[in-house]
Amino acid sequence: MLDIRRLHMLKTVVARGSITAAAHSLALTAGAVSQQLSALRSDVGVELLRPNGRTVALTEAGRVLLEHADRIIAAMEEAESAIAGVKGTVGATATLAALPSTVTRIVAPALTTLDSCHPQLTVTCLITDQAQLRELALGTVDVVLGQRYHHLPDATPRGIHISPLLDDPLLVVTAADQGEGRPVILQELAAHDLAVPPPTTDCGQAILQGCHRAGFTPTPRYITADIAAQLTLARAGLATALVPRTAIDPTTPGIRTTPIADHPIKRLLFAATRHTENANPTTNAVVAALRTAAQAGQTACLPPAQE
Repeated sequence: MLDIRRLHMLKTVVARGSITAAAHSLALTAGAVSQQLSALRSDVGVELLRPNGRTVALTEAGRVLLEHADRIIAAMEEAESAIAGVKGTVGATATLAALPSTVTRIVAPALTTLDSCHPQLTVTCLITDQAQLRELALGTVDVVLGQRYHHLPDATPRGIHISPLLDDPLLVVTAADQGEGRPVILQELAAHDLAVPPPTTDCGQAILQGCHRAGFTPTPRYITADIAAQLTLARAGLATALVPRTAIDPTTPGIRTTPIADHPIKRLLFAATRHTENANPTTNAVVAALRTAAQAGQTACLPPAQE
């Protein structure tokens, strides 16, 4: 009989690209993973992986087995969710992956709510902007608080359920004593020293496309994905930044925030879980807390400009 743990290892190795990377993510040694894959190969009597440069690739038999492994693992999770639904109680642990820009106004309030409403639940939080949905599909995390900029197509992996939380517009951020406080025409920023993310990032691409729609190509003075650095430069009067509203701490002093009037640039913030036919009370509780925090954050006041 096939061992589901070995099937999961096969899936992880293929997703990570190598035995070493898979072992790191599973908190195992590469030797232990290799040993389990060898046992799986013996179970089925055929090679499942082949070298592919510095990575590994599936053989035809491996591809067929992985298709079945996906269904088997999904069925196991469905069974676990069904049992959890029958019990009707929130579990003891959950893992959340969230974007750094959502910590202040969504993640921290949501975790505070969960701690109050479900004190038995311990949520481990992974703050990262890298490949959250892949981690969700692999079972490394249970809930993802992710983003998708509106210029990007929907690339949600199969088997993932998306719950939209809110549209999060980028705001124009300057020093408190700069600007007029009125909504900004995007074209006006052509004459500003800008602090923006690299064009290789989703946010950087969204800003670039928004500026192109407004009729100009931006020439940034400062390029950084660090939002804290962008806000520091803006507060010092050195640059104008374009920052998602949710990423701005309402208590931040010394800045002025204004909306874009004509070519708004937005990201969709969403909560993602693995799709199951039976609702899981634990992940439902985490998503509900995120939704409540997102709605509260949407109505929270931004810092007033200080003259």
